[in-house]
Order: sequence, then structure tokens, then C-alpha cells
Amino acid sequence: MHLAFVTIKGHGLIDDFLSEVVAVLQQRGVRLSGTVRALPVDHRAHPCDMDLRVLPDGPLFRISQPLGAGSRGCRLDGETIETLAMQVEASLAGSDLLVVNKFGKQESYGRGLRPAIAKALDLGVPVLVGINCLNLDGFTEFSAGLARQLEPDTQAILGWVAQVRSSMERTAV
Repeated sequence: MHLAFVTIKGHGLIDDFLSEVVAVLQQRGVRLSGTVRALPVDHRAHPCDMDLRVLPDGPLFRISQPLGAGSRGCRLDGETIETLAMQVEASLAGSDLLVVNKFGKQESYGRGLRPAIAKALDLGVPVLVGINCLNLDGFTEFSAGLARQLEPDTQAILGWVAQVRSSMERTAV
């Protein structure tokens, strides 16, 4: 099982970082599935507004609901997340790496992209997950402590991906 995670404190920083890593991996010809944030954080918008891009090349999904400026409830659109998750699961075959921009509240509850992560691991597809500190306990429980924490450094991620791909090639022979 090849499961790794990276975490960075600060709103939107893990999304920015993984978007940059994905761009480098795609330039290097790594076949990706999963999700990344489509656009940088707009600090003028509500902090929970988010569009995700399904890898490798779309489509885009708005996963937040416009509830109004005074709302205090969760803005995540669970139905859209489930639709997106089904597309990710369908794209796993032939993928070199599943990237999940965030193991969030939905995944902690067993929904969202959690089934896609499990399916990727069952298929032998390595998985890289971004996690905010609020959901680290849920991820640790899900992964039974078997996930490897990586430094939030592009070279560290690229090194892990190269190592995993190399080890998979050796065992396939």
C-alpha cells in the first residue's frame, strides 16, 4: 500500500501547494486521477467557496453552495462532491497516482472521496492526500496509521512518487 499525506497550516495553502505539485507531475508525464482546486483562493470571496478540477483535465465542479453572506452553516454541496467522487473513481484505471486535494469532513464521515481512496489502494494505485489539521484524526483512523507523512516540499513529493513508481515497476517484473 502506497498512501502518503501532506499538511500545511493556513487557509488554502495545501490546495495551492498540491496544485503546483500536480502541474509538475503532469509536465513529467505522470498519469493522474483525483482532484485539485481549480483557481487560487479569492480573498474577496467567502473563504469556503471552492471549485475543483477532476484530474487529469477536467471537468470543473463548484463544491460550495451560495448560502449568503450571513450564513453560518456548512457550505459544502454534498451531492456535487458525490458526483465528482464517482468521476474520480471511474478514472482510476491506468492512473499512476491518485491526488486528493483534501481529506475533509465528508471523507472523515466515510463519504466524499474516501471510497475513491480505498478503491485506488485496492487497485494498487498510489495515493497522495492533502489534509488540514482539523481532519487529521479522521484520516489517521481511516489509514490505520499506515500513511506516510511527507514534507510540504515539491521535491519531497516528487521523490516519493519516483520511489513508489520504481518499487511498483520492480514488483511487476
